[in-house]
Amino acid sequence: MQRRSLLLAALSSGLVLPVRAAPPGNGRYPFSLGVASGSPLPDSVVLWTRILYDPLNAAAMPQAAFNVRWELAEDEAFRRIAAQGSAAALPALAHSLHIDVKGLKAGRWYWYRFMLDDAVSPVGRTRTAPAPGEMPDALKLAVASCQHWEFGYYAAHRHIAAATPDLVAFLGDYIYEWGAYSLEHPARAVRRNESFTLAEYRARYAHYKTDPDLQASHHAAPWILTWDDHEVANDYGGLRDELLSGSFPERRAAAYQAWYEHQPVRLAQASGFADARIYERYDWGRLARFHVLDNRQYRSPQACPRPGRGGSSSVYRNACAVLADQRRTMLGMPQERWLKEGLEGSRARWNILAQQTLMAQSSQVPIHQAGDGRFWTDGWDGYPAARQRLLDALRSSRASNPLVLSGDVHTFYAAELSQRPTVQQSRSNPVIATEFCGTSITSGSRPQARTEEYVKMNPHIKYGRSDKRGFMLLDVRPERTTALFQGLDNVREKASGIRTLASFDVRSGRPGLAGG
Repeated sequence: MQRRSLLLAALSSGLVLPVRAAPPGNGRYPFSLGVASGSPLPDSVVLWTRILYDPLNAAAMPQAAFNVRWELAEDEAFRRIAAQGSAAALPALAHSLHIDVKGLKAGRWYWYRFMLDDAVSPVGRTRTAPAPGEMPDALKLAVASCQHWEFGYYAAHRHIAAATPDLVAFLGDYIYEWGAYSLEHPARAVRRNESFTLAEYRARYAHYKTDPDLQASHHAAPWILTWDDHEVANDYGGLRDELLSGSFPERRAAAYQAWYEHQPVRLAQASGFADARIYERYDWGRLARFHVLDNRQYRSPQACPRPGRGGSSSVYRNACAVLADQRRTMLGMPQERWLKEGLEGSRARWNILAQQTLMAQSSQVPIHQAGDGRFWTDGWDGYPAARQRLLDALRSSRASNPLVLSGDVHTFYAAELSQRPTVQQSRSNPVIATEFCGTSITSGSRPQARTEEYVKMNPHIKYGRSDKRGFMLLDVRPERTTALFQGLDNVREKASGIRTLASFDVRSGRPGLAGG
């Protein structure tokens, strides 16, 4: 563990370690997974790549370090080099590189690339966040989640790249832990090859990252990311999985390491991967503060699971007493305190919670009186006390214009969040935040007719669309935020077109939806 921590710290800083000559790639291209950037600050950004000659046969990689050069320029032709260097791509971290380039100018675009011997990577475009005191005119933000290889093409990522966003927020389920390996997206899902070991998770990421549209989305702009369950295992909560496996902590650590090895992120600590703090704040000048949350690693296990199982279920509120336990948490108490402090200290015009799953109450049956309702226990409905503490923090902090961004449920939702989410909105229970939940990049959902029933049964939810895959595109400005729900014509077509299914405005100082 100590050696792994040293390697992680060295790689994150871009430190050049002693390397021995690695066998050549026999003419094969070493940057088969593309490049990426992320975690933008006013003076720095993380650049990522992984050296891999054959994405579907990582075992063929030599167990030796590679000395990789990198450049970051102020122009696409690389005539004005802003920073450059070299770093060791180590087999202990799957030959991945995380270069945290510091000393950059705030609020400007850069271009970057990597080089190994005569091979040059694709060119990526990235940018730094605006200076702390600056009020930008606008931020174009793409929001995506849930991209199961088995359920369609990544055409949505091609459209994200074409939209030229300033920033991409990915809210979890970057991979799914099972599926057949193929360079084409299959015509139907086949549940096999489930990932359990570090090598298997690495192979899964390499498989996903072969997709040219996903690579293009990474090449277009910096990303901020969090994870959800399928980066590890379906519906896991903390250190408990569906199968109640005694070896799950080791499996989770392997999955967390593979996630780090394949994402343009910096970790807040370099202490191995049994735990890995990924919740973080990102300020976009005075326009927006992103509170990026982790609601998987620290949560209490799901309430009232099926006999002999872990994971989620759907339960009636009055038949599951554990739901009312005030000690249950989605974020863990340290993260809850961290979020409250970040809200109280924010001077941003918009406070954006980038997190995994739907926060608005979503009963599966009509609610006629207090205590009624049937709820899915993996989402915020399964953690009502934790949700109430979060909403109370939003209200008491007086943080300006809270927006909640969500994924996970493979459905577009627009919702209004009241301080007491289980009670009708009223003068005594006003709207305090707006929620936009995005559909999936590919992963399937329920029939639209059922979603329309959910909207009718849950008055806080104003719009729902589950029959389309796609992403959200937000235009954040000082006076208002506009959210566009972008839906693909057909996720099974590689060249699918896209159209705006719905548009919503939120006006500064007036929580809730202004129109749609």
